[in-house]
Amino acid sequence: MVDLAISIGGLTLPNCVFAAPMAGFTDKAYRILAKRAGCGFVFTEMVSSEAILYKNARTFSLFDLEGEPGPVAVQIFGSDPDKMGRAARVVVEHGAAAVDINMGCPTPKIVKNGEGSALMRDLPRAAAIIRAVREAVTVPVTVKMRKGWSAEEVTAPELAALAEANGADSVTVHGRTRDQFYSGKADWEIIRRVKETVRIPVIGNGDIWSPEDARRMLEETGCDGVMIGRGALGNPWLFRRTLHYLATGELLPPPGPVERIAMALHHFELEVSLKGAGLAVPQMRKHLAWYLKGLPGAAAKRAAINSAGTPEEVRSLLNEFLAEFS
Repeated sequence: MVDLAISIGGLTLPNCVFAAPMAGFTDKAYRILAKRAGCGFVFTEMVSSEAILYKNARTFSLFDLEGEPGPVAVQIFGSDPDKMGRAARVVVEHGAAAVDINMGCPTPKIVKNGEGSALMRDLPRAAAIIRAVREAVTVPVTVKMRKGWSAEEVTAPELAALAEANGADSVTVHGRTRDQFYSGKADWEIIRRVKETVRIPVIGNGDIWSPEDARRMLEETGCDGVMIGRGALGNPWLFRRTLHYLATGELLPPPGPVERIAMALHHFELEVSLKGAGLAVPQMRKHLAWYLKGLPGAAAKRAAINSAGTPEEVRSLLNEFLAEFS
């Protein structure tokens, strides 16, 4: 068996297959299932440093780690170094095993405030933020970035070097530019370039849809670990299958319809238990769509689920669907 353990700062993780932070998706229920599937490190949804300092209740729920198996990194975003440092201290007080700084989010409402991937165009401010967070906490500090702002502004190697110089313990590189959002193909070559630029661990991200993709990224870029995002939506088995493949070279079969629908039900029940019916029913619709995607009759079942208003209705619909394949 191959040893897949990795150390980031003073944190030793069981393996180098991580779950990407995704706004609206990587809540506590998702993270618990990812960890059960063998994922080496999980991240919260991105959390606003401003909202943390305002003590916004909904914001604090995003990094509520109580009862959750660790370690968990909390991802924060903002554009003010002092506020980012202060917010970092708060999330560590609430159990964060590491603080991840978002310098990759491409959405307009984030970018227009000089946050997320806008920081890839303002490297002095990005460096000041990393330095402020590093000085504020003793846990590992990591930075998630993109290839750059655009094909004409590729700054990942320079930003990674600044991250290392200002105390970051690792960097994650998504191989798309800001203006690509999630379209087109991720450029893994930029991950290789960043790996050649810094000595700290480099985690590769973008277009990992299968265990074979993960191994190819590791081999082609020399990166130290992989971070799986959309490929694991409705598919937590991807973590275990990837780990098994990296360790043994054996490709485990993907889950069949019964296993997929049963996991969808389990995920739903976990979400209801953690958030209550009022939040869980609407918030789980997107997750359930991913679990059922591609199954015969999934479109009609998805439409029915999206119209359901109670846990009992959703549960009944999923059990009916399960019976069709059992």
